[in-house]
Amino acid sequence: MTLEQLRIFVAVAERQHVTEAARALNLAQSAVSHAISALETRHDARLFDRVGRRIELTEAGRALLVEARVILAQVDHAELTLSAFGRLERGTLSLMASQTIASYWLPRHLVTFRRAYPGIRIALSIGNTAQVAECITGGAVELGFVEGRIESEDLVYRPIARDQMVLVTGPDHPWQNGETKPGPLTNADLLAGDWVLREQGSGTRLAFEEAMAQLDIPLKDMKIAMELPSNEAVRAAVEAGLGATALSASVCAASLEAGLLCPVRFRLPDRAFYLLRHGRRCESRIAAALMAMMDVTIES
Repeated sequence: MTLEQLRIFVAVAERQHVTEAARALNLAQSAVSHAISALETRHDARLFDRVGRRIELTEAGRALLVEARVILAQVDHAELTLSAFGRLERGTLSLMASQTIASYWLPRHLVTFRRAYPGIRIALSIGNTAQVAECITGGAVELGFVEGRIESEDLVYRPIARDQMVLVTGPDHPWQNGETKPGPLTNADLLAGDWVLREQGSGTRLAFEEAMAQLDIPLKDMKIAMELPSNEAVRAAVEAGLGATALSASVCAASLEAGLLCPVRFRLPDRAFYLLRHGRRCESRIAAALMAMMDVTIES
């Protein structure tokens, strides 16, 4: 097992697609397929199942992904240790962000950082809030960006931005066509409606649960029709007419403008975006530079 094979495996696992991984790594598709095949043959374990046009991790693949991320992070950290004494002309910063932040908020800040430090490679992976916290705790990544807090003595949270959550439905939903009484929704309305929600462990789900708790509405009493693992899947299901949901305003903006989603007269509290790091590990100079730049460019 080589580091290159592990890098290829992680790239395929995160994208669940051999061609996309090959493109991201600037390798031939045959080289990527050969690396995966070599791993499976050497250890007599299937790492992926093919489902339609995509592939999915097997149980063995999921177990290897956890270890591979830790190993590659340690290798990157070794390189970072040597380069951190220089002028930040080379090195790697490993980050992980929850979906909403990674897709809609973080990219412009990383572009600004990249322009200031063109020799620094930024390795960004995506997971829900619970997964980001787990990777920070395990040392797989140095910094995380999340939408919720998970209590841990090892983790340090720092608010860096605010995000507005919105309640939306499809245009043909009863809450939009006058079948319910006009005016803001009541607790009874919320309990009677069907809901499409993000999976447990996501910051979006946590924010919704907290909002309902403030209204004394237990989630177990709500009619959750579907739980989905991405913002895009939730948005598409609601656009197709299945119930209501709560998402970041950034996620819904284009669909609201196109009329595919409609807002509901119900105010959800805004929430914080947090920068997350391990409180018992020293931050690298690269991480410190990114945080310092964000202090200058981010308005609370």
